[in-house]
Amino acid sequence: MSLEEDLFKKSPNDYGDAYQAHLLEQYKLFVESADRISQRRHSANSFFLTLNTALLALLGAILSRNSASGAIWWFLPVVLAGMVLCYVWYSLVLSYKGLNTGKFALIHAIEKHLPIALFQAEWYQIGEGKDFKKYKPFSEIETWIPWVFATLYIVLFVVAGVQEWCS
Repeated sequence: MSLEEDLFKKSPNDYGDAYQAHLLEQYKLFVESADRISQRRHSANSFFLTLNTALLALLGAILSRNSASGAIWWFLPVVLAGMVLCYVWYSLVLSYKGLNTGKFALIHAIEKHLPIALFQAEWYQIGEGKDFKKYKPFSEIETWIPWVFATLYIVLFVVAGVQEWCS
């Protein structure tokens, strides 16, 4: 079964006079739900960004105050926790990306039955995410951020290890 067949269960003739009005109302609700997903995605990113920043600040404080031996043992659980958070964050970004991709495929399919297709036209205008001079999809950038934090955790752990070894 195709997306169109799965999405449009009844033809305008089978549905009745209210078909276009109901289609438009459902379209507006679905676009609103896509926007809510984007807001939740932004909130999740803010949460993970704040949490990782706090953990890195904690590691920096431990590193700067603990020139005596034993600092590495404070680092290990915090670094491991940070790495787990980075993995969860990365997985969540991929999940939101998939959800948004699905939602916009449905929005584009519905727009074929409306007088104008604003989202489809906008997507075309920005090169469908393939022309990075016009538009670089946010999820492409977004997936790198957890890896940057994971790298910072590793670097700080190595610095703490070297500091431990040298003292």
